[in-house]
Amino acid sequence: MTDKIETPIQRAFRLKQEKLAQKEKAPRGGAFQREQNKRIDAGKSRPWMTK
Repeated sequence: MTDKIETPIQRAFRLKQEKLAQKEKAPRGGAFQREQNKRIDAGKSRPWMTK
């Protein structure tokens, strides 16, 4: 088998993924998530729509 040769596109994609991995990630379980959880579940406002 031949050695794996990385194409320029593959190289660019790999570098992009590595750069994104180094970026700071948003904190989990913050105010945004709590705000989302406060929302009413889909269908709760229309009980007649459930099976």
